[in-house]
Amino acid sequence: MEPITKHDPSPLLIHDLKVTVQRTSLVYPPQQTENRSMFLSNIDQVLNFDVQTIHFFPSHKDFPPEIVAQRVKSALERLLVPYDFLAGRMKFNPEVRRLELDCNRNGAGFVLASSECSLEEIGDLVYPNPAFKDLVTSTVDQLAEDDQPLCILQVTSFKCGGFAIGTSTNHATFDGIGYKSFLENLAAMAADKPLTISPCNDRQLLAARNPPHVTFPHPELLKLDSTIPCNAPVFHSTEEPLDFKIFRLSSRHVSDLKDKAKKCPDSRVSSFNAVTAHIWRCKALSSSLHRDTINHINDGDDDELERVSTILYAVNIRPRLVPPLPESYVGNAVLSAYGSGKCRELKEGPFWRLVQMVGEGAKRMTEEYVRSCIDWGEMNKGYPHGEFLISSWWRMGFDEVEYPWGKPKYSCPVVHHRKDIILLFPDIQDKNAVNVLVALPTKQMNNFQALFHYFLTNP
Repeated sequence: MEPITKHDPSPLLIHDLKVTVQRTSLVYPPQQTENRSMFLSNIDQVLNFDVQTIHFFPSHKDFPPEIVAQRVKSALERLLVPYDFLAGRMKFNPEVRRLELDCNRNGAGFVLASSECSLEEIGDLVYPNPAFKDLVTSTVDQLAEDDQPLCILQVTSFKCGGFAIGTSTNHATFDGIGYKSFLENLAAMAADKPLTISPCNDRQLLAARNPPHVTFPHPELLKLDSTIPCNAPVFHSTEEPLDFKIFRLSSRHVSDLKDKAKKCPDSRVSSFNAVTAHIWRCKALSSSLHRDTINHINDGDDDELERVSTILYAVNIRPRLVPPLPESYVGNAVLSAYGSGKCRELKEGPFWRLVQMVGEGAKRMTEEYVRSCIDWGEMNKGYPHGEFLISSWWRMGFDEVEYPWGKPKYSCPVVHHRKDIILLFPDIQDKNAVNVLVALPTKQMNNFQALFHYFLTNP
């Protein structure tokens, strides 16, 4: 078995990218667009927070950073016609007590910046460097809090001639699939080509039924007290001190995990389900070990082993509805699937059964289950709830978008460490490998690491 490489915090990490913002401006649609309010589905409603993503590019002799910046700014400007809501603002409608997108042409943000570092000096781009936050702008200082853009793009040049495109978008505007379509259209506009895909902006397609009808129990959703503001963020960064590590699973590791699950009655075991089952077992059991060595892997808290662990992960519901949603649907067409089981079952059960439990979450997502979930959101104020969430950027394909200056060297989110979210990242060298980012208190992290190695190398 080949070793699992992990990235530990390093004193050689550059903590200051020496970024200077040269210019911040607003860009507007080049032609008149309709002034209107855009309905947000119950899925969109709970995602009122910013997502920050960075795309790194090596130098290109035909596209120096200043030319790239001009192309990106012009492309964004033109995209504000088909994506008119990106030039709008988030607002709360007190009459219906819902968030809406006010398509008011107030503009999207564009930032031009430079760094005194080179891409080579930054080093391992997979490593979640906190300094990457300087490559993205999430607010425009000159604007009031209720007038902040829903989309801000920042182009940062490096002294080597390479550059980064950082994007900050409100999650209510896009899910991952919609965001990738936006990037493909941005790349097309930057190359003076037509849209690769025309966005479907009709979010009424995911409106609740009238009257709403909840036909399934939804243990993956937590009802909130009605006194909590409707625009309260779903996830908060913890104040608790956390260690974090990246565990790299090579394509061979992933293949081995799938082989271990080959007794699963399901005809096809996906890489995601196999990796997720492995992570779930390690995370759930990391709080039950008395000591953090492999020799004591079977020593655990019996009461803790009776605890039920619930894992959440996102499922694309576009193809699961009848009729299916258009692939070009822009809003959030994802719901949280769940797997649930006692820690004892996760520890002692066969691995194929864990993989099957993960897969059962996606199988639940039928047309009726999805509609029931949306209707639950109409009747209750709440959000997805479990022990932890797997957030996968592994196969999103952001680094496969072809710009005039080529594909990104790497694409990644700006990471805020949370112990209840485990992130899956693609690998730069091996497209079938996956990097697993885990943040946990020290003792739990030691346990997780021991379990991660143990279960990967044992039947």
